[in-house]
Amino acid sequence: MYKQHPFYNVVLLGEILTMTTKKNEADPRVIRTRRLLQDAFASLIQEKDFESITVKDIAERATVNRATFYAHFIDKFEILEARLMESFMTIINRRICGHEVLNEETIQSIFLGVCDFHKDLSAMCKRRNASLGAVFETQIKEKIQTILLSFIDKDKMLSSSNAQFLINTASIMLSWGMYGLAYVWNKEGRQISAESFVKQSMPLVMNGAKALLE
Repeated sequence: MYKQHPFYNVVLLGEILTMTTKKNEADPRVIRTRRLLQDAFASLIQEKDFESITVKDIAERATVNRATFYAHFIDKFEILEARLMESFMTIINRRICGHEVLNEETIQSIFLGVCDFHKDLSAMCKRRNASLGAVFETQIKEKIQTILLSFIDKDKMLSSSNAQFLINTASIMLSWGMYGLAYVWNKEGRQISAESFVKQSMPLVMNGAKALLE
């Protein structure tokens, strides 16, 4: 007779609990538990390679059971993504606070935020986890693009199909360019400060931003 694997029941329970949890994301208890799990993961990533970290490890470090983990996250990749995206947005929001229009100063602040993120990622992943950022590289680039486009006037975006194409293309080039430059700066050991690096790179970056600023 066919027997269900115990893990199947855990996953099903997790799916049911996840649907319930998503309705209560503003609940202080939900926020507290998610924070507890993310903090547990953050401490483990300092001690172990990502590949060797298990859901059981995270749950035990957070002093909860695995069913509780699955009520908040699908797997360890989702908790990693949540941790990285939260860290990224906290850094960027701190950098662009007070900016209301897209100009050279705003772009420079976003660029500095991307450098900050890469530096913090290296600090978070002290062991052989240098490639973890690459797992969600596309999501980070898309988030940078979304931030850039949030400063663009909607009427300008919709003025013509050509304008929409140019703005969208320029925002992609700019987001990928800033991410790539910051990645190389960090990978090569941050030989100069982020401020000096960004200042030196800004003339090239601004060449790609013309369609966004016109």
